[in-house]
Amino acid sequence: MAWRSSGSSNAGLINNLAENGLITSERVKKAMLGVDRAHYAPFSAYQDSPQTIGFSATISAPHMHASACESLLPFLNPSARVLDVGSGSGYLTHVLANLVAPAGTVIGVDHIQGLVDMANGNMGKSEDGKELLRDKKVQFVKADGRLGFPEGGPYDAIHVGAAAASLHPKLIEQLKAPGRLFIPVEENYRQHIWVIDKKEDGSVEKKKEYGVQYVPLTDAPKV
Repeated sequence: MAWRSSGSSNAGLINNLAENGLITSERVKKAMLGVDRAHYAPFSAYQDSPQTIGFSATISAPHMHASACESLLPFLNPSARVLDVGSGSGYLTHVLANLVAPAGTVIGVDHIQGLVDMANGNMGKSEDGKELLRDKKVQFVKADGRLGFPEGGPYDAIHVGAAAASLHPKLIEQLKAPGRLFIPVEENYRQHIWVIDKKEDGSVEKKKEYGVQYVPLTDAPKV
């Protein structure tokens, strides 16, 4: 029912997502209500659809952000370390920061400097965003997200916002035990969400879930 979830305001969008069963936890609802998507999506911010943000990148549809948060929620405790690969305009990074407040940290990684700069600017549009950046609860860095960001790990949760060519082992390595990775993967021209759990004993469980359509997790475009 994602197509019915669009709203005329941020609150309207989030409330519709909840009413349609796409948000099921109060924590996720509160975290998403606390971030105005208009600060991160330049066009049709309250439509439940992906939007272009430039640099051949998109901001995912709100129902996909909700799904990612619901999946990762058991690992988003108030002191968690989170990695957001393909952080783009910074929207989900901000939502994840709300979910791990007050002591958690989120690192947003993108391979395009223009998107790193955009994300920092977008977070600066709100007072709470400015505070998260000032207190280093959120950081945006330029890096190849396929390799993760070991300097900030290990991570309780890793979200990947673009379709990977495989289940990149470096990301799994950087999970805590226990920890969870939420990643879209392309196989035979189709994409599916995979949820990877690293157990307390270090063993890894991989689960293929539903079909999706993301932009690819690739090298930065050549100038």
